[in-house]
Amino acid sequence: MTKLIIDRFENEFAVCEIEGEIINIKKSVLPSKAKEGDVFKISFELDQDETNKRKEIASGKLNNIFRS
Repeated sequence: MTKLIIDRFENEFAVCEIEGEIINIKKSVLPSKAKEGDVFKISFELDQDETNKRKEIASGKLNNIFRS
């Protein structure tokens, strides 16, 4: 289980630590009551259906570009 820690807020972003790296996450995707110092457990789960849909869309766009 991966942990994400909110370090601070800067404008519309939360500056967070995850696996020793600093990343920015839009505040709008966090729970509204999230605050500095909060720790979130993150479980990464593959959504194969969504992955396949995105691949199909990207492939279609590339085909359109090269047909032009």
